[in-house]
Amino acid sequence: MAATPGRRPGAEGGHAMRIGLRGTVAGIVTLVVILVSGAAAVAAPPGSGAAVPGTAWWIDPVTARIVVAADDTVTGAALARLTGAVDRLGGRLVREPGVRTRRIAGGDVVFGNAGFRCTIGFNARQALNVYFLTAAHCVGDIGTPVFADPNGLVPIGVVAAKDETHDYALVRYTDAAIPKPSAVNLYNGTLQPITAVSGGSVGQAVQRSGPVTGVRSGRITALNVTVYFAGGMVTNLIRTTVCAEPGDSGGPLFSGATGIGMTVGGSGNCTAGGVTYFSQVTRAMSQYGVTVY
Repeated sequence: MAATPGRRPGAEGGHAMRIGLRGTVAGIVTLVVILVSGAAAVAAPPGSGAAVPGTAWWIDPVTARIVVAADDTVTGAALARLTGAVDRLGGRLVREPGVRTRRIAGGDVVFGNAGFRCTIGFNARQALNVYFLTAAHCVGDIGTPVFADPNGLVPIGVVAAKDETHDYALVRYTDAAIPKPSAVNLYNGTLQPITAVSGGSVGQAVQRSGPVTGVRSGRITALNVTVYFAGGMVTNLIRTTVCAEPGDSGGPLFSGATGIGMTVGGSGNCTAGGVTYFSQVTRAMSQYGVTVY
């Protein structure tokens, strides 16, 4: 269910969705996804300990089993509870080296919330208005400005909408003089035109672009992933082997001329490698009624 600005999914308290999982002995194990009134929360059965910062979880489409990933902050009793819960579900626990964070830092390119540097994802259009998509955690409240400089002297847009549950935001350009191609900067003097969007598929080869680390490549490893960052939970994400670093937040994930997602966060870096999660551009564009052009 898509969120509207200012409203978090899960307002229908007590709604539950059951997902069938294949167990090693019992045959079917049920994971219950509970939407708690007033906030979006995801939990395995009571006592599982799955809603722990530094974790992520999804359903493996091949085995139909739950997969839970834990970063280096999950240790001791929390790791033991998590391991026990995954074992009871007949699932699989994987470790992600490093600490999972949202990719945000001070710098240049586009500046939003508290002067943090982020990256434009995709340009989009609705009638005569031109917008760009980026990460929700990069920008302030609806109606606040976004700048081209760290000192907040050159405004380029205004936040039109944001969805913190899926971590994307829509910013309306206010500077008519800025060229706004429907393209991705490849940081080699060329642009990659973006003419379509898709939700991606597991195993698909993808690229990410950003001013901090340039263009990086990898593959999609999971879809519809829920990630528990230190600052809260984000749902319906795309998990990849593409690396990213602070300042890359909001930046585009794409495959050729097709846009797929916007950078949310991850663990590791582009020296040692890492895991990065992306929000879905198809969901964002559908929610806000915008398109590539």
